[in-house]
Amino acid sequence: MQPKTKFFSAVLSACCLFPYQLASAAEDYREGINMPVGVTEISRSTYDLHMLITIICALIGVVVYGVLIWSLVKYRKSKGAKAADFHESTTIEIVWTLIPILILVAMAIPSTGVLRQIYDASESEMDILITGYQWRWQYSYLDDEGEEVSFFSNLATTDDQINGLDEKSENYLLEVDQPLVIPVDTKVRFLLTAADVIHSWWVPDFAVKKDAIPGFINESWVIVEETGTYRGQCTELCGQDHGFMPVVVEVVEQEEFDRWYAERQEEAAAIAELVNQEWTMESLVAQGETVYRTFCMACHQQNGQGLPPAFPALTGSPLTNGPIEDHIDVVLNGAPGTAMAAFGGQLNEVDLAAVITYERNALGNSVGDMVTPAEIFQIQSESE
Repeated sequence: MQPKTKFFSAVLSACCLFPYQLASAAEDYREGINMPVGVTEISRSTYDLHMLITIICALIGVVVYGVLIWSLVKYRKSKGAKAADFHESTTIEIVWTLIPILILVAMAIPSTGVLRQIYDASESEMDILITGYQWRWQYSYLDDEGEEVSFFSNLATTDDQINGLDEKSENYLLEVDQPLVIPVDTKVRFLLTAADVIHSWWVPDFAVKKDAIPGFINESWVIVEETGTYRGQCTELCGQDHGFMPVVVEVVEQEEFDRWYAERQEEAAAIAELVNQEWTMESLVAQGETVYRTFCMACHQQNGQGLPPAFPALTGSPLTNGPIEDHIDVVLNGAPGTAMAAFGGQLNEVDLAAVITYERNALGNSVGDMVTPAEIFQIQSESE
């Protein structure tokens, strides 16, 4: 093939492929760079508003820079143009004041409609209290009937993956042990607060991002139209493990949700019965190890050596080797002025008794005493 023929063939191929390449680039922009369309009415309204304002801003940019470039070329000094003095013109002053006002009004009208939609959390079919902790989420279903369903959602990514000792999973840092479960096509109201510092609950596909503030309750709502698993993160800088606080929501059919909810109620009732069960040191220590790895290890480390001075060691500590009453008080009520949170409202009586017993008889400690769930229940009842 002659060089000219090769050249024209290459140009023709490029011209034919250009529309497909353009379409592929647009798809990559929509999926990878632009905000997602989402699976809720609010998310679509938010997306449409975003695109409308983006187009308006782009048109403004084209007009402003077009006039600027045209003026620079048309009235350049080399052609003898002289600067005009038109700042005394009242008409021009009014025009360039009115144009931005009209642009802002054009943006404000649709924006106000979307904001009214976002803040209308009335007539919800289900209410869920979301409480942020360093560094996990607690979900409590506000249902007056039956046993209360409340649980913590913790990061499920392994330490080996985080430390680069194992291959990272597909949903690295976006996987949890217990996801939030809600039914499809149901208006769910989220009540958001925090127990320690400011967090922010965010699921991009829902177009929901709300701050969780200690002592204050924000609200949001969602009607998810498609079943599936949706992932998000805490988007507030809430501490050293801020990046390890994912949000995972499973949206299921109503029948599947009813089965799941009934199972969780049965589990809650079973835990209540366990309070009065006879417990041995061995069983409490075994249960306590699981609780410690989930709630305590991030600060006090796997071996109990901690990260002094912020996170003191538990191994050989006066607290874990001293009077058990002091140990119980710190675990239940926290330590003011330190990073030690109050776990009395976070864990049930079984887990509280187990982790205290574990800390006193593991991690290099061997005090030999134990506390039972019934004793924890008694202490909490007396303090109320």
